[in-house]
Amino acid sequence: MIKTKNISFSYTEFEKIDELDAGDRELLISAMKAVENAYAPYSQFKVGAAVRLESGTIIAGTNIENAAFPSGICAERSALAGAVSNHPGDIPVAMAIAANNTEGLTDDPVSPCGNCRQVIIEEEYRNGKPLRIILGGKRKIRIIEKATDLLPLCFTMKFPGFTPR
Repeated sequence: MIKTKNISFSYTEFEKIDELDAGDRELLISAMKAVENAYAPYSQFKVGAAVRLESGTIIAGTNIENAAFPSGICAERSALAGAVSNHPGDIPVAMAIAANNTEGLTDDPVSPCGNCRQVIIEEEYRNGKPLRIILGGKRKIRIIEKATDLLPLCFTMKFPGFTPR
């Protein structure tokens, strides 16, 4: 029997950064500041991410492009790698992302690419806790309560036959 199913999720949307609570505002501002350190000579699309750990520590990351594409790294993976490498055991609980194009902060929020979504979700699964995502733009800010909402039907080690190496 053929069944049609539907996947949906909810998120909260704000018009201004001042509407966010102090912690979310601080994290998003950290991501916006991280954009300034991005290295994007090829795309001119600079991305900053900031991860808040359970301790309250904030770790920032940026995209770093490379002439030998795809050797660069996205801001989200850069921030998570820094957090996990330098603060073992201090679990990431939230991530903010902001991006600039040639005109400055993008009007609408930018979502993580597919690779980054998978990496963020792996961190969520690894820790057994949701990782909130805050996406910031000039005209709106979106908050997604758990990363798995960004990639429904994601690949995880829970799949039958999957054997971690």
